[in-house]
Amino acid sequence: MATTARAAAGVVLVLAALLALAGAEDPYLFFEWKVTYGTKTLLGAPQKVILINGEFPGPRINCSSNNNIVVNVFNQLDQPLLFHWNGMQHRKNSWMDGLPGTNCPIVPGTNFTYKWQPKDQIGTFFYFPSIGMQRAAGGYGAITVVSRLLIPVPFDPPPPESDHVVLIGDWYTKDHEAMARMLDAGKGLGRPEGVVINGVAGPAAPSSPPMFTFEAGRTYRFRVCNTGLKASLNFRIQGHDMRLVEMEGSHTVQDMYDSLDVHVGHCLSVLVDADQKPGDYYLVASTRFIHDARSASAVIRYAGSSTPPSPDVPEPPAGYAWSINQWRSFRWNLTASAARPNPQGSYHYGQINITRTIKLMVSRGHIDGKLKYGFNGVSHRDTETPLKLAEYFNVTEGVFSYNQMGDVPPAVNGPLHVVPNVITAEFRTFIEIIFENPEKSMDSLHVNGYAFFGVGMGPGKWSPELRKTYNLLDAVSRHTIQVYPRSWSAIMLTFDNAGMWNIRSNIWERHYLGEQLYMSIISPARSLRDEYNMPENALRCGKVVGLPLPPSYAPAR
Repeated sequence: MATTARAAAGVVLVLAALLALAGAEDPYLFFEWKVTYGTKTLLGAPQKVILINGEFPGPRINCSSNNNIVVNVFNQLDQPLLFHWNGMQHRKNSWMDGLPGTNCPIVPGTNFTYKWQPKDQIGTFFYFPSIGMQRAAGGYGAITVVSRLLIPVPFDPPPPESDHVVLIGDWYTKDHEAMARMLDAGKGLGRPEGVVINGVAGPAAPSSPPMFTFEAGRTYRFRVCNTGLKASLNFRIQGHDMRLVEMEGSHTVQDMYDSLDVHVGHCLSVLVDADQKPGDYYLVASTRFIHDARSASAVIRYAGSSTPPSPDVPEPPAGYAWSINQWRSFRWNLTASAARPNPQGSYHYGQINITRTIKLMVSRGHIDGKLKYGFNGVSHRDTETPLKLAEYFNVTEGVFSYNQMGDVPPAVNGPLHVVPNVITAEFRTFIEIIFENPEKSMDSLHVNGYAFFGVGMGPGKWSPELRKTYNLLDAVSRHTIQVYPRSWSAIMLTFDNAGMWNIRSNIWERHYLGEQLYMSIISPARSLRDEYNMPENALRCGKVVGLPLPPSYAPAR
């Protein structure tokens, strides 16, 4: 009897331990960043760049799905600072989105601690400073989120030997403050002067030290993001094919490519087999769709090689048709075990009824002789009191008004209205958004707080009949989509993430000049089940300084 009792007690203790473990918080990862200016010689001239802990690009955040990420940012610049975590959905937590519409800036000489989770996310993302034109000075870095150990990754064994980050982007030699002044004065930025790969500019010399090293017979993962301001880039590795395996948080059907277009703000992952004759090879990024193309390259060296890379580097493809056809080849891997979009089941998106269609046409015009961009005749401007704080404290009067832009463009293009552009959407509704770009240059659109399904694109103007061309089965779930000149792109998503979320152009000149808006999603339940209260450490500015906290959202049930 005593033995049975002891055995039962042991079972109870084991069960209690397992329950405690099951209820434990996800692991925490802590980072401390000191953000300063520094000088780097890029494209032959020294210039001011933004460093994080003395690094450019900044430190990589390497984590697992659902980890708690804590980043204590010390602003040692002479300007206000915010960091935006591009592609992180911040479920129920737009408080950590790091844009002027959601957060008060970190003023010089102070610090602020971000805390967020890549909740039910995996994949390749990046962060960058989001105020003004600071992004043009660097301050960006990679975010890589791997699956939990219990979730199999859909790669053939053995796993990749190494996991490399490749941050590519166009580069300007102008100071970022001078660039802002140019835009404020009504001037454009012009073409970029070059391209950088992981903070190194220009073509590599055959004798350059390798950026990456291969062991013959092994497989390597490259996570590629376009962190630039304006130019789409073509990415390729001399003599090697690439197997596409992931795109902005979704595993893809693993097709092979000899080069890939990566548009501004977009990220993807490829696997590369070291199956060529040992030697040195160039990894190359070249601008697309702009005159006077620019390229950068880096050396990949097979271990023990003394053979310089061949000067015969493949040229990037030409024209838009090739790029559009490549986009149409991308498919979501529906059999992979991984995080799925919220709510569960929405990956059957083609079977969900559309409740609302929002058509966003890019607007361009001049106000007092200065160029502005916007959507549907409204050009966004930021406010002293962040939009989210004004909404939360119920002091929106004098800060912004909702829905000053309609769901369809005006029939006649009139003058642009410059106001804080905030529209509303009903919580948990399934919405179709059409982006239409009548301009002669590329656009790239991003939706914060969500993954969406990029279901279609094509030339000219969109019409309802074009829904027949949509991919309603396996479009990749992601957060960015390109819109070609004088063309349209269509996305679908469920607005189930309560908060204040930015929809914007990734072309930072357009973004700075007003091609953005905020989407306010409010849960009718006002429940902690749907959205967190404002964090205790949230910075205050503008009209909310000194105000008492609003009542807490209701407890989750």
